[in-house]
Amino acid sequence: MSLLNKISNTNRSLVLKTSIITAIAASVIAFSHGSGALALTSNSTEIYHVYLNGTYIGNITDRNVLNKLIAEKVDHAKKSFSDIELNIEPQVQYIPEQVIQSQVNDTETVRNFNNIFQIETEAVAIVIDGTPVVYLDNKDSAEKVIKKLKLQYVTEDQLKELEARKSQKDAELPPLKENETRLLDVRLSKEITIEAKNIVPEKILTADNAVTFLQKGTLEEKKYTVAPGDVLEIIAQNHGMKVGDLLALNPGLTEKSLLKVGQEINITELKPFVDVIVEKEVKQKEDIPFIDQIIEDSSLPKGESKEKQAGKNGARIVTYQIAEQDGVPVKKDQASEQILTQPVNHVVIKGTKVIPSRGDGSFAWPTVGGQITSKQGMRWGKMHKGIDLAGTSNKTIKAADNGVVVFAGWSSSYGNKIIIDHNNGFRTLYGHMSSLSVTEGQIVSKGTAIGIMGSTGHSTGVHLHFEVYKDGNLVNPLTYLQ
Repeated sequence: MSLLNKISNTNRSLVLKTSIITAIAASVIAFSHGSGALALTSNSTEIYHVYLNGTYIGNITDRNVLNKLIAEKVDHAKKSFSDIELNIEPQVQYIPEQVIQSQVNDTETVRNFNNIFQIETEAVAIVIDGTPVVYLDNKDSAEKVIKKLKLQYVTEDQLKELEARKSQKDAELPPLKENETRLLDVRLSKEITIEAKNIVPEKILTADNAVTFLQKGTLEEKKYTVAPGDVLEIIAQNHGMKVGDLLALNPGLTEKSLLKVGQEINITELKPFVDVIVEKEVKQKEDIPFIDQIIEDSSLPKGESKEKQAGKNGARIVTYQIAEQDGVPVKKDQASEQILTQPVNHVVIKGTKVIPSRGDGSFAWPTVGGQITSKQGMRWGKMHKGIDLAGTSNKTIKAADNGVVVFAGWSSSYGNKIIIDHNNGFRTLYGHMSSLSVTEGQIVSKGTAIGIMGSTGHSTGVHLHFEVYKDGNLVNPLTYLQ
């Protein structure tokens, strides 16, 4: 049975591990034997030369000091990993020697021993491109981690079906049905192996933590707490990031977001060790959008149009081969297409004939610049029917579109007022003018000067009051002004 299969079980042994800190040969020298050995006298002292796994550590007068240190570390390991049956076999050698004058430094030997003495357990590593990245307690846990990574982006049933299909190498795939999706492959982006390793128990992760670590490159995302005066640009700069990177790490945060003191912001740039690649094919029915086609007709008045042919979407069955990386589409190729019905163009005839007495339905601004000082809506407890325009040095008022003047005179509330019928369902009203330049029955073109801005009638200042009606109904001028 291989070591990797062996540690698929829960029983493992702990190994005393040392680092080579000296070039002294590992052979055991019997200091207490041979012709050079000192005779035991009342003036001699017994010391011990300490070897750990063949590595010379130093000398000590009381070996119980090291035995106690070993026992404490072993006991700590057993308590920390109580769910694992541990088999600990220390490989420590004490070579006695009788010396006349002892210059043993017990403290230094204990410190050396403690620095290089560590307990390792048999475990497995998930190795990515030749580098061990995470450690698990056994092979089953490692395989579970790899499966959990894949299950972030596919279902258990999909994965089982794919694995069963791959086991039948020569089996021919049946044609996809309409609206059916089939996995072609689910794999990791790098070479993954599982290898037996001896490792300190503290480095062993649970399966869930191993998945998190492989996906994010860390188990704990660092947070920054917003301080007074902080802005996104400064926070990003102080952490070696771009604002776009910072926003990507904090969904819901935008460049216009108002930061609050005490707010926590994620500043950990996630760097996954491995990505999950999913390849699939999809067969679906799609609309083929119709095209809007416009035919100009010089015999039809400008502003008028009529539908010659209604548009109708076509239909097709299309098969795509799609590649996703960590759930994000990175490639989409069309593998096949079957046209069911061709689309029918939407054909509209649009008039181009200009008739001086008829508007085209689009309104030019009736003033030379200026600004809106009051919009349509409730004002001072009653309906304000139009918009007010003011603040322009040129006081000329112009016709908003071609049409015929149907009223040009005095109105008690509007003062000097003009109404133009554009002979296409629209009428426009101009009020509070100081003087009028047109008369009733006169044909005017878009942009023709019709009067001067004033403050006649019920007015609180120099401005133009402008209203628009469509088919006799009051409408909002801002909807039609260009």
